[in-house]
Amino acid sequence: MKKTEQNLKNTLKSPKSETPKATEKKPNKTLKTEQRFKLSLRFVLEILAYPVWVYIATIIVEYTIIFGLYFLIGRAKLTTPAWTTVANTLVYSIALIIIIYLPQCLKKSKYKKPSRNLLGLSGLPTWADMLLAPACFLAFLILAGILESIFSMFPFFDISEAQDVGYNLLSNGTERLVAFFALVVVAPVAEEVIFRGWLYGNLRKKIPGKKLSLILSILIVSVLFGFMHGQWNVGVSVFAMSIILCLMRETTGTIYSGILLHMLKNAVAFALLYIFNFSF
Repeated sequence: MKKTEQNLKNTLKSPKSETPKATEKKPNKTLKTEQRFKLSLRFVLEILAYPVWVYIATIIVEYTIIFGLYFLIGRAKLTTPAWTTVANTLVYSIALIIIIYLPQCLKKSKYKKPSRNLLGLSGLPTWADMLLAPACFLAFLILAGILESIFSMFPFFDISEAQDVGYNLLSNGTERLVAFFALVVVAPVAEEVIFRGWLYGNLRKKIPGKKLSLILSILIVSVLFGFMHGQWNVGVSVFAMSIILCLMRETTGTIYSGILLHMLKNAVAFALLYIFNFSF
C-alpha cells in the first residue's frame, strides 16, 4: 500500500520536474544563436580586415611619399622619369614591408616572420613557371576580352580611356630604361608579393572549406586589385589578370609564374605605349 502511494506521488511530481527543464532549454537556444551570430560577424570582420589593411596602408604610404618628395624637391623634378621611378620604388618597397610585417609586430604574441610558403616564395623559379607564364597570358587576354565586352554595354565604361602611369613623355633611351625598371620590374614583383602572396595566402589560410576558401580568396583579391587601379577599363582588365594569377598560384604553390606573367603583360603595354607610340 505504501509503495502504491509513493508511486502515485512520483507520478504527480514528474510533470512539475519536467517543466523547469523545458524552460531551461529556451534561453540556451537563444544564447547559442547569439554566440553563433557574434562568431560569424567576428569571422567576416577578420576576413575583411586583410583587404582593408592592404588598401589603407598602400594609400597612406603613397600619399606620404608623394607629398614628402613634393615639398623636398618640388613638382617640376617630381614629374621627371627619374624621380617618378624613385617615388614608385619607395612606395612599393615601404608599402610591402609595412603590409607584411607591421601586423605581426603589433600582435601581443612573440613575433614570427611570415613564412615563404605563405608568401608563395618557397623554392626557386622553375622552367615550368617560365613556360606557364606565356600560356596563361593568352588565357588572360581571352578572359579580359570577354569581361570588357560585357562591361562595354554599360555607359560608365570607356574602354579607350587612357591610363595615367606617371610617365607622360619619355624622350630618350635612359628615361625609357628608368621607366621600364619601375613599370616592368618593381611593380609586378611588389604587387604579386602583396596581393597573390601575402593577401591571398592569408585568406586561403583563414577561410574554411576548400572550395569556399578558393572562390572567396580569388574574388576578394581580384576585386581589390581592380579597384586600386582607379578606373573602370583598367580595373576590369587587371581583375581578369588577377583571377588567372590566383589560379596560377593555386596550381604551382608559388607566385613565380605570376610575377613572370605580370612582367610580360606590363612589358607588352610598355612597348606599345613608349616604343611603338601606340595609343589605346
